Formats: sequence, C-alpha cells, structure tokens
Amino acid sequence: MKKSLGILAALLCLCSCARKVSIDMNVEALGEEKLALYKMDVAHSQLLDSVKTDKKGHFSYALPLQKGQPEFIYVYRGDVRLASLLLEKPGKVEVKADTLGNYSVIGSESSEQFRLVEKEYADFISQMRSCEDNASAVKTYINYYRGRLNYVLQNSKSMVVVPVLFQTLSEGVPVFSQNTDAIVFRQVCDSLKTVYPQSRFVRALEAETKARERNLNMAQVISMAQQASFPELSLPDVNSQKVSLSGLNSKVILLHFWTNSDPEQSLFNTDVLKPLYEKYHKKGFEIYSVCVSTDKAAWASVVKNQGLDWINVCDGRGSASSALALYNVKSLPYSLLICDGELESLDIKGEEQLRSLLDKVL
Repeated sequence: MKKSLGILAALLCLCSCARKVSIDMNVEALGEEKLALYKMDVAHSQLLDSVKTDKKGHFSYALPLQKGQPEFIYVYRGDVRLASLLLEKPGKVEVKADTLGNYSVIGSESSEQFRLVEKEYADFISQMRSCEDNASAVKTYINYYRGRLNYVLQNSKSMVVVPVLFQTLSEGVPVFSQNTDAIVFRQVCDSLKTVYPQSRFVRALEAETKARERNLNMAQVISMAQQASFPELSLPDVNSQKVSLSGLNSKVILLHFWTNSDPEQSLFNTDVLKPLYEKYHKKGFEIYSVCVSTDKAAWASVVKNQGLDWINVCDGRGSASSALALYNVKSLPYSLLICDGELESLDIKGEEQLRSLLDKVL
C-alpha cells in the first residue's frame, strides 16, 4: 500500500513538473538586483512575483502552466520592461537582455513572435510622436493599420494576435477602430477557439467581438475593411443621429475640425465654408464638420443659427474625442480633403488653397 502511494505521488509530481516552464534569464551589465514579474490577466497585468538576480544578472524562475492556458509574462526593472514572453508549452526558455529593454529569446517561438510584435508597435508609437504634421501622422497610422490587419489574418491561430487586436493609439482609442473590424475579430476569434477553447484570453476576445458585431452596420460590411484610406468616423449630428464619414458618396469631402467656442472659427463657417459649399456642393462637394466641444446645445445652436447645411457632428467629449486622436489633430481649426475615397490633399490652409483645389478637382 505504501509502495503504491509512493508511486502515485511520484507520478503526480512528474505530471506537475511536466506542466512547468522554466525562465532562464541573463541581464547584461546588471548585478544583484530585484526584478518584477507581471502576468497579463485579460484587461490588465498583475504582479506575479519578484526575483533577485545574482552578481552576473542571472535568475531562473519556474512557472506552472495549465493545459490550454498560455501566459503572457513581462519582466520589469523598475519602469523599464526588459522582456515580454508568451509561454505556451512546458520546457525551458532562455532570455538574454540588456537594461534598456533589448532582448532575445531561445526555446519559445511564440515569445520570439511576441517580441517582434511588441517592437513593431513601439516603433509605430515612436513614429506617431515624431510626425511633424497631421498628414504624415494619418499616413503612418493607415500604413500600420493595414500591416496589422494582414498580420492578424495570416496568423489567426496564434495567440500573439490577441494583444495586437487590443493595441491602442492612445488611451481609449484602439488601432482597430473601424466598424468593419468586427469581421476581423470574428474570424480570428473563431480560429483561436479551435486551438485554445478554454483560454481566458479567447473568452475575452469573444466578448469584445460580440460587442463590435452589435455596433457593425451590416450595410457597409466589407467595403472598408481592406481598402480604408482614412480612419472611419461615425459621430452624432444635431438630431443625435450618427453619420459615418465612409457613408458619404460625394466626390470631394472636406473633413473640418473646429470649435464653436472660438468666434473666429464660427465666422469661418459663414465667411469661407458657406460660400464654397453653395458653389461646389451640386458638383460633388461635401463637408463633414467635426465640432470639438463639450457643450452640444451651444454647438447645435450655432449650426442652426448660421444655417450650416452640410454634415455637422459632435460627440460632446471635447478634447477627449477619439476623432482627434485618429487624425492626430493637435490644434484647431484643422482641415483635410478626401477625393474619391482617398486622402489626396492634407493640411488645408486658407480659402484660396481650398478654392484652388476644388476648381482643379471639380
């Protein structure tokens, strides 16, 4: 009996050890120091443990893995992230890093893929911050969005795509911000469920997918998913009815950001935009005017009193509006031109330039 119990205990121990992954990490130019290990828990990360490196900057850490439950693990030194790991299989993962956040991974293909994804995202955010004007920022975003769209579709059965789908431009503004992205979320979610049916990350993705599907206008379906040349906007007008930028069929659209709190910007509506609208509207010219304001009543009053007949929208969030982040608008007023669904001319400055462009196009 005792012998049987001993064999059973040994088998249980063996099974337990087989489901562990060992992180073996060396940090160059680091002596004895405490590092923090964080584990991603769907919407946020939580402190998993702290480890102490030896005199050569080395530590080992064993992490239990539940079957079908991959783990995202982050290693921090203070505020600096030294490594990001996606651990899916038991075994040994070797990490070589420096104190600046540069690292390499051996023994985990998924962690290496995750490293590349995180680096490309960091490079993108850095590029956005260094853009000298709104035009280059919008193009940078569109190029990155298209690249990420292709990536998640080509790797739809890899857990690496989950953090990609939840990347943000800034707080509350996702990279995947288009209504039609719900289609992408559904395809990836269904693919991942065939590989990781019990994963908490897949369950979270399923919840996000359903929320996006509820907001999807099926009349547009795939029309913008692959060919989007500008970020989608769908904001409420003076009658609280949402109007989408992509739903406009005009040959030329002026996307205009302004605020009703500035008298000069209000005068610009009547002195510049109104005459242009009256002259060119029948030729295929439309204005999608986004007011940046928290006082929707005051904005609606200006629109009605000035008789502004074009598309006027406002979400009432003021400087927190996601529309500003999507188009990298840092000062008002700001306008750009969309011709035949493409961003043809950016950073429109003044009546003469706009009139010249409209004469040329229309």
